Amino acid sequence: MSTSAAVVAALGLRHLATALPTLLDEARQEQLSYDAFLHRALSTEAQVRHARMVERRSQAAHLPARKSLDAFDFSYQPGLSERTIRELAGLSFVDTAANIVFLGPPGVGKTHLAASLAWQALEAG
Repeated sequence: MSTSAAVVAALGLRHLATALPTLLDEARQEQLSYDAFLHRALSTEAQVRHARMVERRSQAAHLPARKSLDAFDFSYQPGLSERTIRELAGLSFVDTAANIVFLGPPGVGKTHLAASLAWQALEAG
């Protein structure tokens, strides 16, 4: 481990310590400015931390398979307001600690919608 990687690891930036040799080589080849290199290095650490956070929280939440609103067929449920669901996807209900309840018979998409909103909230932190 290089001295730079050792210092980065000592600061608790484990993922950056692993990626540092590659990032330094890329910075030399691309002749990055100090600002651009620092941004790339810190972004690398932040992306890995975010991915691990999402993984940990999704396991703890026992969410069903990842669902997205883009995969939901709103034409199958004409009584459902796509506009309202897209508004819920903005997650303002989380800030106000409001509850959302989906009602309907089996097979109409309640779990899909709930899971997609849960995944979206989880991604948002």
